[in-house]
Parts: sequence; structure tokens; C-alpha cells
Amino acid sequence: MAEAITGIPTLALNDGHSLPAVGLGTYKLDGDEGTEAVKSALATGYRLLDTALNYKNEDAVGRAVRETDVPRDEIIVTSKLPGRFHGYDETLKAFEETRTNLGLEHVDLYLIHWPLPRIDKYVESFKAFAKLREEGLVTSIGVSNFTKEHLERVRDETGIVPAVNQVELHPYFPQAALRAVHADLGIVTESWSPIGKQSELLTEDVILEVAKAHEVSPTQVVVRWHVQIGAIPLPKSGDAGRQRENLDVFGFELTDEEVARISGLERGRLWDGDPETHEEF
Repeated sequence: MAEAITGIPTLALNDGHSLPAVGLGTYKLDGDEGTEAVKSALATGYRLLDTALNYKNEDAVGRAVRETDVPRDEIIVTSKLPGRFHGYDETLKAFEETRTNLGLEHVDLYLIHWPLPRIDKYVESFKAFAKLREEGLVTSIGVSNFTKEHLERVRDETGIVPAVNQVELHPYFPQAALRAVHADLGIVTESWSPIGKQSELLTEDVILEVAKAHEVSPTQVVVRWHVQIGAIPLPKSGDAGRQRENLDVFGFELTDEEVARISGLERGRLWDGDPETHEEF
């Protein structure tokens, strides 16, 4: 077995904790194969795992964490609250389901999956998050797919700034304005769909040119771009080789011009995921 990749930088959170600069997305990594894929990632050097109740694979992820040789306190397990459990009491109930699925005593990072402004209960859910943190059941609390207005309302009504906002982010949708909001508020940005799944991103001329210049793969160029703009990408792969490729991005550095050229690919979301209207229950 190849040696684990080490020396991965971390980003400081506003609550005194930190996250590795690259994490593993686990969507559709389920069952025994999912468990083995996550164990492979942990052996490769990943320490940040991203799941959700709606992914229906918390059991597979939790089993990998329990079975790996990597110490539990080195692993950051993230899960997310689905829309059907928005509300204070409902959130506490959902968390117990998540904790049972994972088979773990605590969750390291807990996020509200979507704001669902039409339902308008995300602030109540975040108040429940604060209770879970106070009780030591969750280490860090954050959100996903929140806009500037959603973030400011959570801060104003709870007195707590979310540690993380996980959003769609890739060179086709660099989210410069929202990242600036995050910087102002002290929120770390995580990127879902970081390599623009099911798009032609990896065949764009600029990506191929930069990859050739650095003698790395197009995927590594895109993951490195996330790192250099200060976002934490969460690429998903169940393949050990691709997992290593996705994490092995700390031996080269893009120039400012290259970062700007890649950001210049901006064209918008890959699908209809507008947080003001998109709902998942």
C-alpha cells in the first residue's frame, strides 16, 4: 500500500477548530463498497469526510471511521440536516438519527443542508445546533447553500456566525461575491461539485494548458485552484487512485495569472440550485 499523503494544510474556523484544505465527498458511496472506499481515503490521508442524512450512507461512513486504523480524534465527520427536519425539536430528533446511523458519539461538523426560506425555520434549526454544540454532541456548526442574507439573519438572531458555508463552487461558478461575504464574516467556504461533475470543465483549454505546464492532471489543477482561492474542495471518488490524485495537490502552485484565467471560465450554476427557491426534504 502506498504511503499516506501528509502535511496537508488546515484552515482555521471561527470557533477555534480547523479543517483540512481538502476533504472527501461521499455522495453515493454506500454499502460495503462505500465503507471500503472511505477506509481507502482515510489510508490515503483524507481526514475530512462529508456525508448527509439524505445521502443515505451515514452508516457506511460511520463504519469506515470505526474500522480504520486512523485515530477517531484525527477524523472530522460532517453530516447535514435535511429539510424535513427543520425546526428546533425536529432538528434534535434528526441529529439523533444521524448519530445512530453513524454509530459515533459525536459529529465534528453539522450543517443545515439547504435554507428552505419558504419554510422559514432555518434559524430555529440553528438554535438547536447551538444546543448540540453546548452539550458536546457536535464540535462545529455551520450551514450549506446559504446566501448573504441567510447568513446575516442567523448571526443576528442567534448571536453565532456559522463556522462553514458549503456551496456549489467550481471554475464555472467561482462565487467571488459570496466568498467575499464569507471572508468579512469569518466563515470558511467549502465547495461541493468542486470539479464540475458531468460538465466539460476538465477539457477546457486553459485547464489543459495549466496541467501541462505543471505536469499534473486537469483534476489536480482544479482542486489546487480551490485551495488557492481559500475554499475547501470536497471531491468525491471511490477509486483509490483518483482519491490520491485529488489529494496530491500540495507539491505545486498555480500563478496568480493561472488562477485568474481559471476563474475566468465563470458561466453560472451547473443545475437549478438557487438557495432562494431550491428545496430538498
